[in-house]
Amino acid sequence: MAYHSCHNGVHLSSEQKSELEEVAALIGTPGKGITACDEGPGTIGDRFEKVGVENTEENRRVYRQMLFETPGASDYLSAAILDPETVFQTSTSDGMTFPAKLTSLGIVPGVKPHLKVYALPGQFGSTVMQGLDSLAVRCREYREAGCRFAKWRSPLEIDVSNGQPSDLVIQANMRDLARYALICQDEGLVPIIEPDVSLSGDHDLETAVMINVKVQAELYHACLEHGVFMEGTILKSNMVNAGKNCSTPYSVSDIADANLAVLRRCMPVAIRSANFLSGGQPLPDACARLNAMNNAPGVKPWNLSFSWSAAIQLPILDLCKGRGGELPLEEMAALYIKELKMASAAALGKYTPASPTEGDHIPPSK
Repeated sequence: MAYHSCHNGVHLSSEQKSELEEVAALIGTPGKGITACDEGPGTIGDRFEKVGVENTEENRRVYRQMLFETPGASDYLSAAILDPETVFQTSTSDGMTFPAKLTSLGIVPGVKPHLKVYALPGQFGSTVMQGLDSLAVRCREYREAGCRFAKWRSPLEIDVSNGQPSDLVIQANMRDLARYALICQDEGLVPIIEPDVSLSGDHDLETAVMINVKVQAELYHACLEHGVFMEGTILKSNMVNAGKNCSTPYSVSDIADANLAVLRRCMPVAIRSANFLSGGQPLPDACARLNAMNNAPGVKPWNLSFSWSAAIQLPILDLCKGRGGELPLEEMAALYIKELKMASAAALGKYTPASPTEGDHIPPSK
């Protein structure tokens, strides 16, 4: 029998499917989330520079080791996304590679396999991500190194005046995510698919909902058409919100309802977990919004959790200021655990906001 599309991984053996489902289930463990540590040397270098830390490979390694091995971190983490550089580095605790060390701690190791964005001509700066051509070879290498999932980010921006993201931009990015997912699964890696609609701009919440529905509808349609095994897939998306410069205020409940509306209209029940990115939100706001989603009434057949980088790491890196380039690892680890406890509580719907307005969209002052 010929299978043309919508075959849900017919080319995969039952053993391959079982492994993908098992890894997806581990990543989607309730109350646990993902620590996103996949910034490239340039991105983390910018963060280091702002706090007076030299951007060396050893400083990057030491810092990531703290994020992985802080005692108690594994109580709140199901997975960690690594930059390719980190995949091949080792822990000074016992000489294990970081993927092996994370596995020993019960944290699933994964990797960011995509390359750089490319601005599509004629699309007002909208981009696609590069790296599909050599993806299978790299996935094979990362799996041999101990990784069990991958994460591909497709960034999009809402620019109403220029009609962005256009149908072309959405289709190109979502079909790339589907191809990436198909290739990853064939190489034994669970694909985390990341459509990242930026919070920049002045669009209102209703516009954000409409565009996010359009993006996610195209994403799942593309995945189904490509024959992606949906049960072995994880979603990492932006939190749906008004643009940062939107002049209309919205409550945290409004924002939670908007996110759930998008998921309920689009997300297949076969995908067991949605792990939201922070996208420039401060940690307390991100926690309050995730907490509100988990406490909202109605059917929520997925695990709703976190996959945060800047929201968690920027406050930690601020501790390096005025330290002469040193990494105060003990202080950083203590704050890290405090932040992970907050994120875990939000993922369980047990977070207590510090104020009644925490998580609200508050228009910028004029």
